[in-house]
Amino acid sequence: MRILLTGGERNDITQIEPLLDGIRTAFVLADKHVLSFVEGGYDAQRAIDAANASGAIPIIPRRTTTATRRPFDAALYKERNLIERFFSKIKHFRRIATRYDKLARNYRSFLLLVAALKWLR
Repeated sequence: MRILLTGGERNDITQIEPLLDGIRTAFVLADKHVLSFVEGGYDAQRAIDAANASGAIPIIPRRTTTATRRPFDAALYKERNLIERFFSKIKHFRRIATRYDKLARNYRSFLLLVAALKWLR
């Protein structure tokens, strides 16, 4: 697992390259939602290129406004629910859901502790 923190004003898509850097995987599963009008969602070409550069096949659904068509494995995409359920479980910890910590290192440390607790269960 890799966790990257950004400021609340930053788009998630700006971290796609560092997130995939050095990770060897066959597939990259991501959501299609728009994160910014400037950058686009994870179905933006930047995310597709980053996944391809890492040697993985991008499994990202196409938004209805995206003009280009690309292959999409809906059955494999359903595995993404594991990630969504993980986020739902860690948000039961109020300190994570509301981000009480002022320092990023404290927030990240508690986030890693909760992730380890969930992994051990």
